[in-house]
Amino acid sequence: MPATIAKRLKRTTFVFWMLLFYIIAALVWWYVSLQHQSRLLTEQQYQNLSIKKEELSPDEYNVEYSAISKDKERNTQKYAGEGVIFLILILVGAYFVFRSIKRQFKLQQQQQNFMMAVTHELKTPISITRLNLETLQKYNLDPEKQKKIIKTTLAETARLNFLTSNILVSAQLESSNTSSDKEELDLSTLLKDCIRDFQVRYPEIVFKTEIEDEADVKGDALLLQMLINNLLENAIKYSPKESPITAVLHREKTGIVLLLKDGGPGIPDEEKSKIFSKFYRIGNESTRKTQGTGLGLYLCKKIAATHNGDISVTNNIPKGSIFTVIFKL
Repeated sequence: MPATIAKRLKRTTFVFWMLLFYIIAALVWWYVSLQHQSRLLTEQQYQNLSIKKEELSPDEYNVEYSAISKDKERNTQKYAGEGVIFLILILVGAYFVFRSIKRQFKLQQQQQNFMMAVTHELKTPISITRLNLETLQKYNLDPEKQKKIIKTTLAETARLNFLTSNILVSAQLESSNTSSDKEELDLSTLLKDCIRDFQVRYPEIVFKTEIEDEADVKGDALLLQMLINNLLENAIKYSPKESPITAVLHREKTGIVLLLKDGGPGIPDEEKSKIFSKFYRIGNESTRKTQGTGLGLYLCKKIAATHNGDISVTNNIPKGSIFTVIFKL
């Protein structure tokens, strides 16, 4: 966590606990004060009863004495009950307030990390593209070198387009007015096309496929393509170049199942439930070496949900991760 956010959280937490302590102390003081007043009032009633004791018969005296004692007991129970209820309400309210504060600071931290990542992700392809274009403008290179520079530039612009598309689609999916045009499409063909594009972009990566033909789903082709691309991009990002990436697509009675297997370092069990959260990335943003904004897997979850699907991650034996998307029929 950045030092400024950590300091603010520490200061806010300190103020919060001080206020909570003051409120509880005030509640205890209120209870003690009421008990003291009740005791003084009872003693005064006993004294008044003693003064007119000679005027009363023994039975009348006992009745009034008993009434004073019961009234004192009722007041004690009333003050204790009210105090306990107030204490419970204060503690419950404090819990929700504190949780909300922590969540707000966590969101602020994630947004700050996102801005750092986006700044880096946008700056890199723009800088490379500009440098390549300036090189082509200044120097009369041979056709082979020109072709290589143009290929690199196109790869960087594709990366830039992928990033901006993720950001735009993320904003659109969160809008309540968003509606997608769903149609019957062949997920098998879509998956093959995506893998073919990645084979061109990453010729050094080995892709293995087990794709069953005519796996039809009803959905938005652009969103489903983005889901597949994000999973492939994620697998390439964390897998060694010599490790193959396997794509499996088959039909079951319950629906269409898509699996993406990689040979990366895997995901710790305590992180598996967090990686689909918006902006969330494993590790420290300032020291992390892998690229990314924390939107890819979040988008996968949102897109799967809009297509009546679920996404999950499991361990790939002996090494790596398996991302599974099930489109329910």
